[in-house]
Amino acid sequence: MYDAAIQYLQVRVSGRPEVAVVLGSGLGGFADQLAGRVEVPYRGIPGWPQSTAAGHEGKLTFGKLGERLVAVMSGRAHLYEGYSPAQVVYGIRVLGKLGVRGLVLTNAAGGINLS
Repeated sequence: MYDAAIQYLQVRVSGRPEVAVVLGSGLGGFADQLAGRVEVPYRGIPGWPQSTAAGHEGKLTFGKLGERLVAVMSGRAHLYEGYSPAQVVYGIRVLGKLGVRGLVLTNAAGGINLS
């Protein structure tokens, strides 16, 4: 189920990422901070679901943050987009099989203060 995606990514990225970061809406600038960036659009990765949420770029970026190779997901699939739970976690499972052992999840949230 994940083999085609893993092979596709291994051809494009050298090394094994240790940590993955999943970015929420509007946080894409974080990936620009990585040294030696390699960007892989989701649309090319076999089986990878496409996010339709505003502010989600739809790409996977690999690069160095300090001494660690990290993978940054700029956009993710959601249940409300009609994806199954298996599809929603597809990217995380692929990254785990690539060697990721740490995961940072982010989101953008807002609120209304009437006072």
